[in-house]
Amino acid sequence: MAPDVTAVNSARAPLSRFLRWDVLVGILLVVVFIGGAAGSPEFANIDNLSFALGDLGEIALIALAMTLLVVAAEVDLSVASVLGLSSALVGNLWDAGWAIETIIPLVIVVGAVCGLVNGLLVTRLGLPSLAVTIGTLALYRGLALVVLGDRAIAEFPQTYVNLAVGDVPGTPIPYPVAVFAVLAVITAVLLHATGFGRALFAIGAQVEAAHFAGIRVKRIKLILFVVSGVVAAFAGVVYTLRYGSARADNGSGLELAVIAAVLLGGVDFDGGRGTLGGVIAGVLLIGLLRNLLMLNDVSTEIQSIVTGLLLVISVITPRLVAVARQRRRVPSPVVPTPPTT
Repeated sequence: MAPDVTAVNSARAPLSRFLRWDVLVGILLVVVFIGGAAGSPEFANIDNLSFALGDLGEIALIALAMTLLVVAAEVDLSVASVLGLSSALVGNLWDAGWAIETIIPLVIVVGAVCGLVNGLLVTRLGLPSLAVTIGTLALYRGLALVVLGDRAIAEFPQTYVNLAVGDVPGTPIPYPVAVFAVLAVITAVLLHATGFGRALFAIGAQVEAAHFAGIRVKRIKLILFVVSGVVAAFAGVVYTLRYGSARADNGSGLELAVIAAVLLGGVDFDGGRGTLGGVIAGVLLIGLLRNLLMLNDVSTEIQSIVTGLLLVISVITPRLVAVARQRRRVPSPVVPTPPTT
């Protein structure tokens, strides 16, 4: 008797959902947390977890904007340099006697301009975003050095420093993480429950088809780059106040951790696929691993190696899974039986 195809597919459905990449990352996050708590008594301490969350605040914020870009098959590697330029501007203007209430909005506008430059080069000149943002990565970091040089500016208003390092009253949640949580909800709704989000997936899956479907591809991509610049600039303000020091080299290399978190969360680098939930799990996984390594006195160089390995694994593994699935779907060639004489 032939098997019931519907019944077989129904039985496979829960398993396929369980084997989704973002779900596996969530499971790995739980495993790392349990293993860390068992291996280090300090790890599961509320104060340590609060510190770990605060330490990945800037990465988490930038990852939200980066998720939208990568879903649309674009990338912004200049985010850490925009963060550094933002920090340099905060320090320079504060040292010149400007009020912090004036500095922050101005810095956000500068971040928007940086994103606008990236977006115009990509959408109007048709240049690949990877090449463009590698160039502006160096450009914006150079501007940060011009603005502040090798100086370090400190002694910012304590009220704003407290907002960057303090917790929401009655909770162990740092203020930047609370801001991230609010923005994550907004981003999740935007990406998964609106026409704008569907347009991003359509652009990432097949940009020409999206164009012929009436989607304003260039306008949407330009908006995404501007948003990326704004979020990176805001993250620069948070970074500066959290460490209490404005430097031109603040955030160097941070773009690697952001990209690693987004790809580790299951967003396809070619665009068109991914979930924000997976990205959040990826961000938390990287944050917990970094914290575990710090607790075990592992050097920052080794931490960078771990981040790089996660980035490589997150790129290679989905490709290998896709190839394996494709091979299973391709039927074996049927060899015709030679006629009998």
